[in-house]
Amino acid sequence: MIRSWHLGDDRQSLVLASFDDRLPEAVYWGPALPTGENLETLSAAALADVTGGMVDRNAGLSLCPEASESFPGQTGLTARNASGAPLMPSFRFESEAASEHGLTLVFADNSLDLSLVFDLVLTPETSLLKLQTRLESADEITVDWLAAPVLPVPAYTGEMIEFSGRWCAEFLTRRLPFAPGARVRDNRTGRTDHAHFPGLVVCNAGTSNTAGEAFAFHYGWSGGHKMVAEELADGRRQVQFGHATASLASGRHFVSAPLYATYSATGFNGAAVRFQRHVRDHVAQGARTPRPVHYNCWEAVYFKHDLDELKAIASLAADLGAERFVLDDGWFGRRDDDTSSLGDWVIDKRKYPDGLTPLIDHIKALGMEFGIWFEPEMVNEDSDLCRAHPDWVLGHADQIRGRQQLVLDMSNQEVRDYLYAHIADVLKNNDIGYIKWDHNRILPVVDARQAEGFYELVDRLRSDFPAVEIESCSSGGGRIDFGVLERTHRVWLSDSNDALERQRIQHDAALFLPASITGSHVGPRHCHTSGRTLDIRLRAWTAAQRHVGFEMDPRELTEAEAETLRNVTSWWKANRSWMMQADILRLDSPDPAVIAEQQLACDGSRFVAFAALTRPSDQILPRPLRLTGLDPQGRYRLSLVNRDEAPRLSRGAPLLKHQDLEASGQYLMSHGLTLPWRFPETVWVVEGERL
Repeated sequence: MIRSWHLGDDRQSLVLASFDDRLPEAVYWGPALPTGENLETLSAAALADVTGGMVDRNAGLSLCPEASESFPGQTGLTARNASGAPLMPSFRFESEAASEHGLTLVFADNSLDLSLVFDLVLTPETSLLKLQTRLESADEITVDWLAAPVLPVPAYTGEMIEFSGRWCAEFLTRRLPFAPGARVRDNRTGRTDHAHFPGLVVCNAGTSNTAGEAFAFHYGWSGGHKMVAEELADGRRQVQFGHATASLASGRHFVSAPLYATYSATGFNGAAVRFQRHVRDHVAQGARTPRPVHYNCWEAVYFKHDLDELKAIASLAADLGAERFVLDDGWFGRRDDDTSSLGDWVIDKRKYPDGLTPLIDHIKALGMEFGIWFEPEMVNEDSDLCRAHPDWVLGHADQIRGRQQLVLDMSNQEVRDYLYAHIADVLKNNDIGYIKWDHNRILPVVDARQAEGFYELVDRLRSDFPAVEIESCSSGGGRIDFGVLERTHRVWLSDSNDALERQRIQHDAALFLPASITGSHVGPRHCHTSGRTLDIRLRAWTAAQRHVGFEMDPRELTEAEAETLRNVTSWWKANRSWMMQADILRLDSPDPAVIAEQQLACDGSRFVAFAALTRPSDQILPRPLRLTGLDPQGRYRLSLVNRDEAPRLSRGAPLLKHQDLEASGQYLMSHGLTLPWRFPETVWVVEGERL
């Protein structure tokens, strides 16, 4: 007996089959199948042969591969009963329920009083699969591993792209062969983490940004994840995502985070656009429109807060075009450095004898919104909170400290109530429209309840203060995922404001993140994280590729630098209404020294391309840069926005250097743009409009 189900649209199809009421297997995932395809025939056709050296029936590579089936790879569930004995459930079909765009499939092992539920949705607008696994038990059990619904990837895919990184170098990509055995990444830091963005792309050697097939995955969870990409001895391949090992506890109800997945026939961009649109339109809800130009005072004053100085800085930021002023770390307790006062969320009367009102009034008079920094989940030993409640600290007393701080136990309702009361008091008594929510260390204990407690606190604040935007910051990009983005409006992509590093980080993050929620700031002339000194034009145009902001002391700017920043900011404001809704398409540059992208309006009527030369090219002349996503038969007018930045050594007369170009989409995608010669560490900006 075969039961079969189909989730599909005009971009992809996922076909599931249950043989003899066992757990369902994905028997097809790929390009959209034609209407009327016989699913039972496809299911039967997917059954593989058996030969010598094998068991007499292939264990199903199901949505939750079972140990009871003698599955030879990583199983989807590892659980123990109250006495610690392993559970070996054998689930059978119990019920199904269909919604307009999804399925709920229920399977049970009645002998163990266990139910396994799969919630499966294909979002109609963005063609992303959203898949979750739920486990229900009549008795108290311990679950060590529960995978989100497990998907196979086909044998013709030979490579995978995984994500690693570090502080100030987030979203590093590594392209690896998909080989026999298991590639396992087990992030036990307790947060999403700089080194473990929960994503994976499976592809072919020939897959590029603009061509080829790709299967892309993201696990929407903020508490640390485990990923398994495995090729079995029989050649089948599976991808599993779930909570980090040992992060689940005993209980009767367990649920994975959502696994988002999609198939693309148009390269990495095909998948990236779906993720970007889903985050922008369905996940990060309620962000301010138009997106305001941001100013953060951290790299101007650090912990040294002086009211008159901050007012002067705010006035200069407003003159440059800022529309939001964020007061960073140092406004509370007795916070003169990073060794004290975390947890004491009361305004420092030494620095602000009349509270924050004088500063806020000044900022509001300048036409800017006021924002403020918190790090709620952390505590210093030198704080009134820690002295009063050492029992609220997560982990043992002699643990290694991180950034001179400890972590509060967010599973404790008293802790969450305390934090809510103090944050809410600041928000109620001050005109605050924005919170920068930081998280500056890994956790001493791997426990899913920490992330769940964080979610509960943020949800409570969002409910009671719906007009306040929240940015997720975790030493930069240490907590970026769809789980946190369901509760926030912006992410701080990296603590690095080095524009060259930012070019690469932004480029790779665009595989999943849209511009509208990705903060990018113009840093100081001398970058405090890299030690490099970079030109204001590179810094400004790099920030203008995302949600733009400034994070430097504006008093350091020369008048020429200030004028450049005003001009780029004005350009961004004039274009933000469509750019913040645009698709970011990564361009395949024939010059490895060039990082290039094209931001294409949703209706295809206009675009802007950025091409950054990050180091000297190996050849003399710029290689033509091919665009993408245009109508081959359409005609476009292109203008080099910053042609006045051409250096003296650009001695020739390429057309774009002197006048606009009109050409067909076919020409622009096949031949590409011939750009003027330029020095390294510069960016060309090209605007295009369909005629």
